[in-house]
Amino acid sequence: MPNFYQNLPLESAQRIEQLARLIFELRESRAGLLRRYGVEDEAALLELIRSARLPEHPAYEHYLGARVIAETRKAIRGELKALLEGVRRE
Repeated sequence: MPNFYQNLPLESAQRIEQLARLIFELRESRAGLLRRYGVEDEAALLELIRSARLPEHPAYEHYLGARVIAETRKAIRGELKALLEGVRRE
């Protein structure tokens, strides 16, 4: 199996590894927040709050946190994609 990092500059390889690790950690943090409430996504959590099946506090704060985590993860994935595309062009 070829080594993915073999021909990359050290700085690029390190940045790719950092971003990949951060994406993983964010995914797990979001999943942990949602798992507390037994839901798969933020919309389901918000519906439980709106229907008063969950108390607003701290569920709404967790809902907001999960959304922020998801948006941050999306932005970092975009950064990683751009970095990988730049590396491929080199």
